[in-house]
Amino acid sequence: MPDIIFQKSSEIEAAADALFDWHARPGAFDRLTPPWEPVELLSHEGIEDGDRAVIGMKIGPLSQKWVAEHRNYTVGSSFEDVQVSGPFAKWEHTHTMSPVSDEKSLLTDLIHYRLPGGPVGQLLGGRFSRHKLERMFRWRHCRTIDDLKCHQKYRKQPRMKVVITGGSGLIGQELQSLLSTGGHEPIVLTRKVATQDHQRQWDPAISEYDPEWFAGADAVIHLAGENIAGQRWTSSFKDRLWNSRIDVTNKLVSVLTSMETPPKTLISASAIGWYGDRGDELVGENASAGEGYLPELCKAWEESSHSARDAGIRVVNPRIGIVLSPKGGALAKMLLPFKMGAGGILGDGKQYMSWIGLDDVAGAIYHSLMTDSIEGPVNCVAPNPVTNYEFTKTLGRVLSRPTIFPVPGFMAKLAFGEMAEALLLASTRVDDGVLKSTEYQFRTPGLEDCLRHILGR
Repeated sequence: MPDIIFQKSSEIEAAADALFDWHARPGAFDRLTPPWEPVELLSHEGIEDGDRAVIGMKIGPLSQKWVAEHRNYTVGSSFEDVQVSGPFAKWEHTHTMSPVSDEKSLLTDLIHYRLPGGPVGQLLGGRFSRHKLERMFRWRHCRTIDDLKCHQKYRKQPRMKVVITGGSGLIGQELQSLLSTGGHEPIVLTRKVATQDHQRQWDPAISEYDPEWFAGADAVIHLAGENIAGQRWTSSFKDRLWNSRIDVTNKLVSVLTSMETPPKTLISASAIGWYGDRGDELVGENASAGEGYLPELCKAWEESSHSARDAGIRVVNPRIGIVLSPKGGALAKMLLPFKMGAGGILGDGKQYMSWIGLDDVAGAIYHSLMTDSIEGPVNCVAPNPVTNYEFTKTLGRVLSRPTIFPVPGFMAKLAFGEMAEALLLASTRVDDGVLKSTEYQFRTPGLEDCLRHILGR
């Protein structure tokens, strides 16, 4: 049975050695894994000869491990992944980075593979596997081009040691891989058992934090906090939300300001819930806080970080919008009903949704980290907010599904109570003023382009 050959090449606006270094750093596998793929990197030793990667993956209802060994490692130009065990009868993947000029290179992925089952396997799965590879590598090359463009912009600035709280969450994981492939050193504080060198186990509920967690850090990115949409907003859950944001941030700022050499920058997360229900009003960073529990929470959350300024720390508060990713958050919860044709507008559909793709959340926070002129609130939203009606119809179009099952407002309130009013039915139309004025380049500024990119469609 002859090999099947797949090849994809793209020109990259970066030198070949910079492209190679990006692939060689920790986090590259995460950067190269499409968000719709149900895979997990279980272990990875590096990309030099003999190093192995173990990947957990799902094929339908089945779980399988894929073990690949790296071979023919040539610094600055190429390496290979060869399947040791896994789903294919054969898999040999050569990554080549060839110089085009001092500032340009050609990335080529060349794969020789065979499907299991011989001619029958090829007959049944040949077209499917080809389509899957084309979809995956189109996304991978797009991600590589965007990442290298991002890192090239800041290549003359020093690399940083960055401590991330909440680093195992959706945004934290994206930031880890972006920072590490850019040559920075992310240190993750996590409640889970620390299993890797860059992780530190911490308990946000303890009374005082250990200054050693932050020793030598150039910056702290504070993302920790209870999931605001995790359950119905009972009084006890509201207390948990408050404590996980305000109390934790107060303790964090206390330890940072007590350090002999504190980090230069604190990026402490917030949310567009600051603005509350504002109808059609376009609100920027200078707008006042809205009314209700969520604006009060966001206002106190931001204020708890501000005393760090007195210690000479630059403080940035990214007000994060509705984050779009199939890996988690609001979109992940919507996908199943929409794919089943059961999606529809919420309430009257006129409420504005200020959304942002996960790529751009990480990109905007990274931009804020690397741009010293940015201080205070930063609206982390795409430049094109849409109504719930527009969002619903766009998602349906991308998924090729009808959207004819509306959820009346009173049903949402019955199901979710106050949370429905604050998160699902409130209208918040937010302007990306600071990102625009500091020339942040969005990867996916339009909703349909964003959804097609993250869903591989």
